[in-house]
Amino acid sequence: MTQNDLTMRPLSGRAELDLFCRLPYVLNDELADDLDTGRRRPDWMWLALRGDRPVARLAWWAQRPEDPPYVLDTLDLDDADPDRIDIGVRLLETAMAAVLPPGALPPQYGRYIPPDWREDRAAGQIVEDRMAVLERTGAKLLVERLRLEWRPGTPVPEPSGRLTFRPVGDRDELVELMTAVMAGTLDAHGRADLATMPASQAAAKHYDEELAHYKSPREWWRIATTAGGDPVGFVIPARNSYNPIIAYIGILPAHRGQGHIDDLLAEGTRILAGQGVPRIRAATDLGNVPMARAFERAGYVNFEREINMAWGG
Repeated sequence: MTQNDLTMRPLSGRAELDLFCRLPYVLNDELADDLDTGRRRPDWMWLALRGDRPVARLAWWAQRPEDPPYVLDTLDLDDADPDRIDIGVRLLETAMAAVLPPGALPPQYGRYIPPDWREDRAAGQIVEDRMAVLERTGAKLLVERLRLEWRPGTPVPEPSGRLTFRPVGDRDELVELMTAVMAGTLDAHGRADLATMPASQAAAKHYDEELAHYKSPREWWRIATTAGGDPVGFVIPARNSYNPIIAYIGILPAHRGQGHIDDLLAEGTRILAGQGVPRIRAATDLGNVPMARAFERAGYVNFEREINMAWGG
């Protein structure tokens, strides 16, 4: 589609990846592999071109090749263009109309951002411009998250002996525990789910859409119990398509505030560190201060942040 002096279109194929990558972003190095594995498709990757120069771009990502778009994780602008926000809005509206089913709620938007983006004026302008594009199409900020990393050589505490750990039994057992930890959750995505569905449905949705698709061993997943065998919480060490991760960690309401989160996080970190991994990634909401402090005590470094924006609700 051409608008004034702009051409807005999807990639014609993988051969145009270099053109798409002329606008910089941290995910550029992953795009080729994502295309090869089917997590991205050329028709989900759109450009706004002035002549042969990209002035805006966007891309959706899916968890599996057969899935619809799961997240809009790339939206970039030519930061020197005075009309960049208008161009971004036009590109996003054009691409959504072509890619997404009519009337469907668009997938959430996610962007990795520097941890000091509020203090760094240049970095802050980049973040604010992308947010302005999303806001003009009806999206609102859902949450800002801390992205964390544990690196080899960082000490991992020995087991305290307060808890006993065992593997997860089956899906039903874990979903039941996940349902229980939804009570009083500080997680913004969890609260958003609870606004539209019961906790049991939200837990099952998270299991089926996220946890069930990790290809790493289920034997890594751990339930923590008291000496008497009562469940205290659980931790899900896993590996996604890119990194070893602490995928999920939760404490049952009756056992919160007793320091058990440190034992659970240490157990998950020990399991992954024992695999000789080059790093362990994790994330938590900026507002979830207890969890952020637990990661800090465990030696995880806040190397980046992420913003999530959503339509509807």
